Amino acid sequence: MPKHSHSLLCLGDSYTIGEGVPLYNSFPYLAVQQLRSKNYHFHAPEVLAKTGWTTFELAEKVLHTAFNPPYDFVTLLIGVNNQYRNLPIDEYGSDMEFLIRKAIHFAGEKSSNVIVLSIPDWGRSPFALEKEPAKIAKAIEAFNTCNRQLAQKMATSYIDITSGDGNVEPGVERYTNDGLHPSAIEYSRWATLLANSVKPLMKH
Repeated sequence: MPKHSHSLLCLGDSYTIGEGVPLYNSFPYLAVQQLRSKNYHFHAPEVLAKTGWTTFELAEKVLHTAFNPPYDFVTLLIGVNNQYRNLPIDEYGSDMEFLIRKAIHFAGEKSSNVIVLSIPDWGRSPFALEKEPAKIAKAIEAFNTCNRQLAQKMATSYIDITSGDGNVEPGVERYTNDGLHPSAIEYSRWATLLANSVKPLMKH
């Protein structure tokens, strides 16, 4: 009997496509590489994401995209542009609830196989040095409280990628040339968290 090849759908924005790094260094591809190295069979990840998207823009694209469900796993990382544009957090919550419900549907109604990731704190980046980092951190925390509570309410998996990004001394190696988006080093950390989250849910 042939082994099952797992499928991964990743929904999001620039953090999901890996703005500023090669495609194979984005966290969805790095996670699949890590899982393949442990003898788990995986197709290349399917990605629906674009730099600058808010939850509303992602939701609009989801509604007008042909998918091929069910996927074994679905990730959702979205909201930094809502915060950046100072959009209302209640609108973010409504959009996120819709997106999580769609993600659960795409995962064959297996809520535990949907992984919501927290929004990184871009206020720690060199780009934000003169943009009130403390204010940004507080706003990001509020958005992450919202997405974490929704993940709990809807029984999905949740990965906090935000708190750990302060464990490494700030430096250019943690960011791409734009001083804003993470480097492959940071994406690799996220990928490890994702791979470790899905391993217990899989069969070889």
